[in-house]
Amino acid sequence: MNAANDNLNDELIGQTRKVWQPRLGRDLSRDEAKQVAASVTGFFAILAEWSRANMPKPANDDSDVATCDDEGAHDDC
Repeated sequence: MNAANDNLNDELIGQTRKVWQPRLGRDLSRDEAKQVAASVTGFFAILAEWSRANMPKPANDDSDVATCDDEGAHDDC
């Protein structure tokens, strides 16, 4: 890992501790803050995945339409 990533990680850990320590009513260790940050990141990644899965396809999306090159395409090709 390079220095820029280390600084970003340090900043994320510091911000995580700043946000969560008052809510938990106790000090968080660096490792606990890393775990909290990973859990929150994972949670929002799942929400984003669910959101994408539930989005309707655009009317002009023809990705499911068989073409003459596709196996099992219509006989009129």
